[in-house]
Formats: sequence, C-alpha cells, structure tokens
Amino acid sequence: METKQHLEKQVMMAARDQGVSAVLFRNAIARALGLNITDSECLSFLSLQNGTSTPTDIARYTGLTTGSTTTMLDRLEKAGFIARKPNPTDRRGIIVTLNKQWMNRAGPLVAGVQMAHKELLASYSPEELVTIADFLTRFTQNVTQQTTIIEQK
Repeated sequence: METKQHLEKQVMMAARDQGVSAVLFRNAIARALGLNITDSECLSFLSLQNGTSTPTDIARYTGLTTGSTTTMLDRLEKAGFIARKPNPTDRRGIIVTLNKQWMNRAGPLVAGVQMAHKELLASYSPEELVTIADFLTRFTQNVTQQTTIIEQK
C-alpha cells in the first residue's frame, strides 16, 4: 500500500500535469484557428463567461493593457469571432459577445475532449465526484489566493 505522502505527491504531480496539458491544448486550438495565444485566451474566457464580458474584465483576465485589449478586440471582431454591443447597465460601456462563427469553428475542436471528460466523470461514483469537486475547487482557491498575494507585492 502506498503511503499518504507518496499519494499526495502523485496528486500534486497530476495537478501540475493537468495544468500543462490544458496550456498545450489551448495552444493547439489557437494554432488550428490561426490565432495567437492571447486572442485564443480571450475567446476561451468569453466562453467560460457564457459568451459575454466587458473589455475591463477581458483585460484583467488576459493581463493586457486597455489599449492592447482594444486592439485585440478589433482583430477578433474583424475575424468575425466577437461583436461589441452597448452595455445595458452602463451607457458609456460596451459588452463583448461571442459570435456563432467562433462556436462553429471552435466547437468541433473541443468536442473530443468534452466527450472524453464526460465519459471519465461517468466512471466515478457520486461520492467520488463530491471529493473531486471539493479538491479542484479548493485547489483553485489556493492558486487564486496566492496569485492575488503575488500581484499585490
């Protein structure tokens, strides 16, 4: 039987490998769509936000300045991946939304991994899924907290 210390090391290595594989996957998607990684990250962020966000939140997520974010949004709009619409809660602001062209092009590229993840999750019991969800949530909270600490220095 493996020791707790060895199992903890395995989990940490698996979490690290998952992070690396996610970056490599996103890079492959970007290349397949002819995008640079920052543009691709913006589109992925919008996907996670149900297809809508503000330029300010996009800038925060990508780490770009507001001017660079505007330039990126110009490129993505010209490519037909996004649209800019008036912000209904701030008459001076805009909302960035994903266009169907993005979903039509990116959807088939991520369908395989989405299906594989769905099958993987189905192989776990409800109790195991509770543990997995708890771990991932708390692990992410730790990383987010440490990111904030680093950025405040």
